Amino acid sequence: MSTTRGNAASGDSGKPLTLVKSSIPPLVWKFGGTSVADHERLRVVAGRMVAASRSGRGVVAVLSAMGKSTDELSAMAYQMSARPPLRELDALLSVGESISVALASMAIAELGGHAVSLTGPQAGIYTDDRHGNARLREIRPCRIHQALAQGSIVLVTGFQGVSAEGDVTTLGRGGSDASAVAMAAALGASECEIFTDVPAVFTADPRVVPDARPLATIRHEEMLEMAEAGSGVMQSRSVELAVAHGIDIHLRSSFSDEPGTWIRRREHAGFEGNATRDVAGIAHRRQESLYAVKDIDMTSVATALAGRGIAMGSVVPDIAGFRFTAPGVECGEVAAALDGVGAAVKVDEELGSVSLVSLGIARRPDIVVRALAALDEAGIQTRLVTTTPARVSVLVESTLVDDAVQLLHSTFIPASAPSTKALVSVAG
Repeated sequence: MSTTRGNAASGDSGKPLTLVKSSIPPLVWKFGGTSVADHERLRVVAGRMVAASRSGRGVVAVLSAMGKSTDELSAMAYQMSARPPLRELDALLSVGESISVALASMAIAELGGHAVSLTGPQAGIYTDDRHGNARLREIRPCRIHQALAQGSIVLVTGFQGVSAEGDVTTLGRGGSDASAVAMAAALGASECEIFTDVPAVFTADPRVVPDARPLATIRHEEMLEMAEAGSGVMQSRSVELAVAHGIDIHLRSSFSDEPGTWIRRREHAGFEGNATRDVAGIAHRRQESLYAVKDIDMTSVATALAGRGIAMGSVVPDIAGFRFTAPGVECGEVAAALDGVGAAVKVDEELGSVSLVSLGIARRPDIVVRALAALDEAGIQTRLVTTTPARVSVLVESTLVDDAVQLLHSTFIPASAPSTKALVSVAG
């Protein structure tokens, strides 16, 4: 395959990603942890890749760690040290993806195909040196093109890259999605297929709301809002990269041939979209801890968290201190960050969040009133309410999160509404 280097495009750090022009760009696929959770599922994934390769298309697949491997590795680290050095933590956590691509390559060989497994550094994925939450700088896919030219399926570790100093770095939770979208951009592809354990994106998690509806297509901007609110189907950073580089994302199930959901730009639907739609979708997190700190200023806490790649979510002043959330971050990671500045922290771990998402929701105070009234009538106490221009989020007891999702979905997303008008998402 002959290729030429094209114009540079910015990575998620604002630095250039190397774009490659080719007459026939390869298929760029990403398989999540559930899709490669065990040997049998790896064989299924391998079969899909071999079939695509035999059809004449080049295949580049980005793989996550198997199942809960990353969580298990993280737990091992924090059992060893309350504050593991971030460089060493990256070295440990990156092992999971390396295992996935090596085993997948073996499975492909058993099916008569040929694959080359590459780590992030081998694949030319360069990042800055912020261990634990590195930002992409550049992708130099020379070895990928060499392998494709030889007819090999290329398996790339997601979630990881290499710093200018040659150290392995990781991209943060869900970073494999970002790896895949960035790889699609660097290889000159116009789309990236994300294979996961769900058949599409839904108005709410169908495991919680059985009548949640799938959607054939949604806009980048809509998916980004849902991801920020806790939807587990897509990582927000990957959607941001897709917007920046014009990459369409096709989310599909790795366990079926269902059509899935396209996440792409759509034609303008009117001056302010669907004015009759109150809520686009419901996202949730089953655990979103609330941290209370005293006798320390907010700047010191924010700086300590940022040093480990953690951003504060909601912040509420309190007596002699303040309370805050850190959405999507494990309690142990927050505690490790705050331990470095000697902050005394009280943690309420028995909370979860539920979010109503709709662009322009901040101009609809009646939605907040209706949501709080519905929860209050059902006896679901709200511990904290926060609003943004596109979301209203409430913290409730973890054991009541599912009840709150079901209640708000039935309140704001009528069953009779056409599925083509509703925004969808699976919440994690």
